[in-house]
Amino acid sequence: MILQFGAGNFLRAFVDLFVAQLNRDPATAVGPVVVVQSTGRERAEAINRAGGRYHVAIRGYGDGRVIDEVEMVDSIRVALHAGSQWSELLEIARDPALSMIVSNTTEAGLALDSADEKREGVPVSFPAKLLAVLLARFGAGLPGPWIVPCELVENNAAVLRDLVLEQAKRWEVDSSALNWLKADCRWVNTLVDRIVPGPPEEHPLLAEDPLLLSAEPFAFWAIELDAGAAGEFPLRTHPAISIAPDIAPFALRKVRILNGAHSAMVCRAEATGVKSVREFLEDPELGRWLGGLLFEEIVPVLEGRCDAPDGFAREALDRFRNPFLDHRLSAIALNHEAKVAVRLRPTLAEYRERFGHDPRRLIELLE
Repeated sequence: MILQFGAGNFLRAFVDLFVAQLNRDPATAVGPVVVVQSTGRERAEAINRAGGRYHVAIRGYGDGRVIDEVEMVDSIRVALHAGSQWSELLEIARDPALSMIVSNTTEAGLALDSADEKREGVPVSFPAKLLAVLLARFGAGLPGPWIVPCELVENNAAVLRDLVLEQAKRWEVDSSALNWLKADCRWVNTLVDRIVPGPPEEHPLLAEDPLLLSAEPFAFWAIELDAGAAGEFPLRTHPAISIAPDIAPFALRKVRILNGAHSAMVCRAEATGVKSVREFLEDPELGRWLGGLLFEEIVPVLEGRCDAPDGFAREALDRFRNPFLDHRLSAIALNHEAKVAVRLRPTLAEYRERFGHDPRRLIELLE
């Protein structure tokens, strides 16, 4: 069983879909998901009304064709509202079948709250809620679970663990429980990558499935584990999951190729009138320019530093072609200079150092 903090669109079209797919085969089944909603209760109530069942429309471009398919998700056993069903949540914590806790509380959720100074009532912050759940499990004499955050923060599990331990100090948790939190619980850094726009604007299932979501075909989940632990990870057999002792190269690949291409399009399109990622790629001149930037200037810098950067760049171009997604360049342009400093300028400097001359397209954009 998996306990999931977060009932939002991303987890439902990512983790919950993966679990549903694995559960279809007894050889890979990992059990049900129990969802926890902390902010409001509307989503939890909707999930329960639907019996934990809904559809995900997988829509995009890949393998040289337009993809428009539907997946049924039936992995959610129940959704709980933390504020009113706290005792039930603690009972889940004490269930021997619980093996994993996942979360996506956004970056804002990875913070403590002064309201949790004392250990009483329902905790306010996510780290305090997680600590209370783990302490209930420790009190029942059960082994520590896998703790697998999906928040888009570097070293997300390490950040979450440190917050939980800081909260434990505030609550004056005894040393045996602290040691269990550090050594028995299995904190796993991750990197997630999938665009989940939410419900499609038009779809035949909209009338009958109020929880219908759309998601792009591409899905990737990097899990940071050494070789000894990799074989124990419950979701290890899912094809979207890659397990490695260091996931930093996956993050480097995503930032420099996918995110770098996004920011490069913003720079290049400024005087063209092009408004979206797909429109940029479909323009013959701009599309050729982007392909040259990726395969002649960005990918060569990453060769030998991350897994198959050229293949990832080809997948990125397919993602940009998604006919069901209107990704506006104006949205990508928010905080543009800060993004360029991380996504493009290091590639320019490394290209010069590696090849001894300037990359033509990056120079045009940045100097």
